[in-house]
Amino acid sequence: MESIEQVSINDLSKRDLLLLIKALEYTGESTKLEEFLNLKNNIVKELCFLTESTEEEFIHYLEENS
Repeated sequence: MESIEQVSINDLSKRDLLLLIKALEYTGESTKLEEFLNLKNNIVKELCFLTESTEEEFIHYLEENS
């Protein structure tokens, strides 16, 4: 197996990214495990920083362009 040192966001489609975010949110809310919600929030926070957008703008963009 190849070693993975860095995962690139470029390898994910907008649809897959939205699905990951929604799955983390759903799992966190359903299981009440904060780790899932924290991971979702950290991912979204970083992506919003990179795209200079709010969370609402970013999620809306993914939903409209998936």
